[in-house]
Amino acid sequence: MTSNEAALRAFFQSPRYAVVGASTNTAKYGYKVFRWYVQHGLPVTPINPVAKAIEVDGQAYPTVRSLSELQGASETGVSIITPPPVTMKTLEEAKGLGIQSVFLQPGTFDDGVLAFARENFRTVLAGDGGRGSEGWCVLVDGERGLESAGKL
Repeated sequence: MTSNEAALRAFFQSPRYAVVGASTNTAKYGYKVFRWYVQHGLPVTPINPVAKAIEVDGQAYPTVRSLSELQGASETGVSIITPPPVTMKTLEEAKGLGIQSVFLQPGTFDDGVLAFARENFRTVLAGDGGRGSEGWCVLVDGERGLESAGKL
C-alpha cells in the first residue's frame, strides 16, 4: 500500500466527518461532496456560515458556522471545498482544534496551503494522486477509501 493509499484509509477511519464549504446549491461541489457523505450513511456535519440547513433527498441537515462548533472536532475528518485563502483560515482553525485528517478537494489549495497542511496534519489528501484527472477527490476516491477502512 502506498503512503497515499494509507492516508486514504486513515482519513476514512475517522468516526465522524465535516464538509467545509457545504452548499445549498445542488450544482456546486460543496453540495455534491456533502451529499456523497450522506448517501454513504456517514455521520457528517455541513459547515456553512450562512445557510441554516442543507437538504439532501428531502431531509434537512442542520449546518454549523465553523469547525469550532463541532462536537468531537479532534475526531473529525474534514473535507474542504473552499477557495485557497478560505482553506488556509480553515486549516489554521482545524490545527487549533486538534483535527488530524483533512481532504482538500481539487481547487481548494495553492502551494502555501498545501505546505501548511502537510506540516500540521497527520493525514492529508490533496493534489497529485487519486484516480481523478485533477487529483484526490472524495467523489472519485471516497468509495475506495471506505472499502479500505472497512466501512463499505
